[in-house]
Amino acid sequence: MTAIKGPAIFLAQFAGDSAPFNSLEGMAKWASSLGYKGLQVPTNDPAIFDLEKAAQSQQYCDDIKAMCAEAGVQITELSTHLQGQLVAVHPAYDELFDNFAPAHLHGDAKARTEWAVNQLKLAAKASQRLGLTAHATFSGALMWHLVYPWPQRPAGLVEQGFAELAKRWKPILDVFDEAGVDLCYEIHAGEDLHDGASFERFLAAVDNHPRANLLFDPSHFVLQQMDYLDFIDRYHDRIKMFHVKDAEFNANGRSGVYGGYMDWIDRPGRFRSLGDGQVDFKSIFSKLTQYGFNGWAVLEWECCIKDSAQGAAEGAPFIAEHIIQRATTTFDDFAGANSSETRNRRILGLDK
Repeated sequence: MTAIKGPAIFLAQFAGDSAPFNSLEGMAKWASSLGYKGLQVPTNDPAIFDLEKAAQSQQYCDDIKAMCAEAGVQITELSTHLQGQLVAVHPAYDELFDNFAPAHLHGDAKARTEWAVNQLKLAAKASQRLGLTAHATFSGALMWHLVYPWPQRPAGLVEQGFAELAKRWKPILDVFDEAGVDLCYEIHAGEDLHDGASFERFLAAVDNHPRANLLFDPSHFVLQQMDYLDFIDRYHDRIKMFHVKDAEFNANGRSGVYGGYMDWIDRPGRFRSLGDGQVDFKSIFSKLTQYGFNGWAVLEWECCIKDSAQGAAEGAPFIAEHIIQRATTTFDDFAGANSSETRNRRILGLDK
């Protein structure tokens, strides 16, 4: 019997300088006290999780697992969202994305990319040592500035862009394959992989690599006005991770999907705490269960209205209430009858 696991929580939005949010042990105990069973762990801060040490030391990974188990939780996946972003950066975004890299790499795009690629490879090994089967990341973007087709794009430009993106990611995907870990790209605005069509182009460019998979987060589909249930129907075989995040889109005559450069609270599309937005989670959990998804349901909290403490406290019971235990019998089995090929022929009228 397969069932979605959870509830789990992504720690990136909660990590900080004050206890309990300044250590993995502190956050493990905090999350467990709220009812969470799993932690999705960011890897950009060695004070929380030392990625390089985890890739090199089985003892470090065993100690981390034991500490989490003592707190009543387990690590569900590691995340390299920030490092993955740096695998592919258009020069227009260099200064902004320098913040995602160590200070000594700022202003050196080539060295920053090399560092990011190595970070992903370390993450593959660390995931393997922790016994994990999936990893979360971003694709980065060479073409986001081209998302709207004006000025007109030269013929072959997009194809060349995806070829370059694939060239950068293919060796990383191979390392994840060696580690037995699925690399899951979060479909997200600002990334070259921001919808199903762009994911398909990337998948073709990496020769349908078996480790090129998806982190499904319905909130980003709401903000793009896409059908997230149809997305599951189309790509369920590649969905290996699930962020439970709510959102809303309030259409008006002043601003739309692009947001008018406004702050989050004023945009038509906004991320919300679970249950406060428009996402149909009952249908999502049903579809994922129907297709046999047995990964973790992970809260990613982002809301411009509700406090994070309240959002975290409400998230665990919300997820728990939506997890479906997959049916082991058919509801009308009570009315079933014995069958045989001979009886079936009689019923079909083939022996008359």
